[in-house]
Amino acid sequence: MAIIVDIDVMLAKRKMPVGVLAERVGITPANLAVLKNGRAKAVRFTTLEALCEVLECQPGDLLRWESDDQRAIP
Repeated sequence: MAIIVDIDVMLAKRKMPVGVLAERVGITPANLAVLKNGRAKAVRFTTLEALCEVLECQPGDLLRWESDDQRAIP
């Protein structure tokens, strides 16, 4: 079971560079990269709220759940 982070998808839809998002959200580019690449173990609601505000989206646009079975299918 895994939570998939789709920040890249929203960045592409908004045509926004990662550095601009990090600056507007108020986190370091390194911490944004950890979150964006799915290596984060947690995310604060305040950070999630800021991401949604800047990207004008819902939390479900950034995070989704996939079972291990779904990820195993090519």
